[in-house]
Amino acid sequence: MPVVAIVGAGLIGQGWAIVFARAGWRVRLYDVDAGRLAEGRDLVQQQLHALQAQGLLRDAAAAAACVETAATLEAALADAVYVQENSPEQVAVKRALFQTLDALAGPETILASSTSSIPASQFTDHLAQRHRCLVAHPVNPPYLVPVVEISGAPWTGEQAISRTRDILAAVGQRPVVVRKEIEGFILNRLQGALLQEAFRLVRDGVASVEDIDTTVKDGLGLRWSFMGPLETIDLNAPGGIADYCARYGAMYASIGASQAECPAWDGTLVDTLSRERREALPAEDLASRRFWRDEQLMRLMRHKQQQSGETNG
Repeated sequence: MPVVAIVGAGLIGQGWAIVFARAGWRVRLYDVDAGRLAEGRDLVQQQLHALQAQGLLRDAAAAAACVETAATLEAALADAVYVQENSPEQVAVKRALFQTLDALAGPETILASSTSSIPASQFTDHLAQRHRCLVAHPVNPPYLVPVVEISGAPWTGEQAISRTRDILAAVGQRPVVVRKEIEGFILNRLQGALLQEAFRLVRDGVASVEDIDTTVKDGLGLRWSFMGPLETIDLNAPGGIADYCARYGAMYASIGASQAECPAWDGTLVDTLSRERREALPAEDLASRRFWRDEQLMRLMRHKQQQSGETNG
């Protein structure tokens, strides 16, 4: 049974532990905060049972038995073939931690970071074995949203990229490769473009927060739950994507010209966004709504698995 070391037992670390335990890997969970480590393991077990209750996992107890906590980083890394780092989004923190990981991990061990936006070159350039270091950025929660963005530094070896892709696919994720380093990778750049326009539409009084969310969840999102935007437009014109571009290219060019300026995410605009969201969902209900979100994702995942004939671990 292969071993994975999960470094950092916060929400993302817990999510990664669930992904690997569900696939039958031995999971060693480590955190510098012993209290958070114990709490993290308990939450992993809780979510594994929730997955079983939704029909997304056959044996939660067996998966939970795969997860152990490590008292030291050295113990977590022992015999690990893959390491997933989940430290704060600070370059200095990651540089120091990766230097330690590079010194302690076996020479063939992949060292991957969950960073949402920091290119691997910013925290691995000083390492002796930097060829095995990369970013494997998940979507939260990774056990329900399977895309993982693999982004190497200029010196990351092709073998490290290939091995990481194989490992992630084997544990049920959907790895995609970022071919060249770029801030925010793929997902956050796409999400950011949509958010910038959503903020602009609110700022300019074009639509309410609720109506923008409705347009996505009951419009674009319905298609995007099973096909991407490029396949969407490929199917939306008789002659495919080239025909779509010929028909609508000028329209999108005109729209794009009005989108060059990015709204500032502060001040009156953020006050408006926050006020409308808190009117729709009081602050005290945020936690319960997050559980609701996860339940809906579980139901969607179950439906997609049924349609594709996939089996659960």
